[in-house]
Amino acid sequence: MDKQITSRDGTPLAYEIRGRGPAVVLVSGAMSTGATMAPLASRLASGFTVVVYDRRGRGSSGDTQPYAVVREVEDLAALIEAVGGDAALYGISSGGALVLEAAASGLPVRQVAVYETPFADHSGDGAKERAEYTERLTEALGAERRGDAVELFLRLTGMAEEMILGARNSPMWAAMEAIAPSLAYDDAVMAGGLVPRERIASIGVPVLAVAGGASPTWLQAAVEDVADAAPKGMYLTLEGQTHMVDPDVLAPVLAEFFQV
Repeated sequence: MDKQITSRDGTPLAYEIRGRGPAVVLVSGAMSTGATMAPLASRLASGFTVVVYDRRGRGSSGDTQPYAVVREVEDLAALIEAVGGDAALYGISSGGALVLEAAASGLPVRQVAVYETPFADHSGDGAKERAEYTERLTEALGAERRGDAVELFLRLTGMAEEMILGARNSPMWAAMEAIAPSLAYDDAVMAGGLVPRERIASIGVPVLAVAGGASPTWLQAAVEDVADAAPKGMYLTLEGQTHMVDPDVLAPVLAEFFQV
């Protein structure tokens, strides 16, 4: 990240800008930094001024305590101001919950797009599972057991135990532990894990909710609920895609939606 801006509470945010055109801010999900969004940014840069950034508590950005979701909304406000005071927002996974909250908070956004924000409305005991995850995550982070916190998150995503063990013994584990405290931030952004219908209903700009056709049916249903809750909501399925969406498939869809 080659630029830095200061959020309202004094937190430094690392970001970079690519391309020219209407501004679009890309928001990553849990256990990721702005670098995760770089491939998508590259594919959108031919038609847009694309902003990628490290969310607070990860990468090269700061982490002022105490955390609150409103602080992350203020971070987006600062980034939007830095690129002219108007932008479209895209968020993947829990980053989608953040951009929906930002739009509902009245930030100056043109459009909002989300990919597979994992609301648990259709996943059986999803709400109960989320509550248990929050409790155990809080306990693990409070005891500085960062590795256990990462394991909890990976299990929440459905990763098999043998894959978790492999991850724990891999070179990437140290980097995952380094940003483990930010898992609590994503958990707070998800606000209990159910679709915030009333908040989404207050969003007056177009909302595009996208899911992968190869993703679990409960996740596709939750994404469709997001579109249904938005007054100007649209739902789209990308055939053959999973939660690890191919930027070559996603970018043309976003480019068409974000055209002013």
